[in-house]
Amino acid sequence: MRKRDPRDAEIGKRVRTLRLQREMSQTDMGNLLEVTFQQVQKYENGANRISAGRLQRVAEILEVPITFFYGGFEDNKKSEYHAGGKIDFDSLQSSDAVRMLRAYSRIKHRGVRLQLLRLTETIAGD
Repeated sequence: MRKRDPRDAEIGKRVRTLRLQREMSQTDMGNLLEVTFQQVQKYENGANRISAGRLQRVAEILEVPITFFYGGFEDNKKSEYHAGGKIDFDSLQSSDAVRMLRAYSRIKHRGVRLQLLRLTETIAGD
């Protein structure tokens, strides 16, 4: 039995985050990958390693470059530097976070988005 690699779990979290963001079920993802939803669950929790070919297919389905899944490992942290800040993939696992991102992206007025961002940062203590 192989030792679990924390990078497998981190890649799985990133897959889950993007899948949820795109409102795709594990069954839908499984159908596109030609695997069961249980296999998708195992990929997402890091129990099963995603092969290189299958990860390339996941990247195509989720419309991201394959490098998205690997960024930030050199820091041994659970976040990736992206657009000047860190992405905490653990935080993005909740449906509330995904709902907030969706709602934020629908705000048309840039000034309102900026005010909301500042309010959120203030509440968070940043």
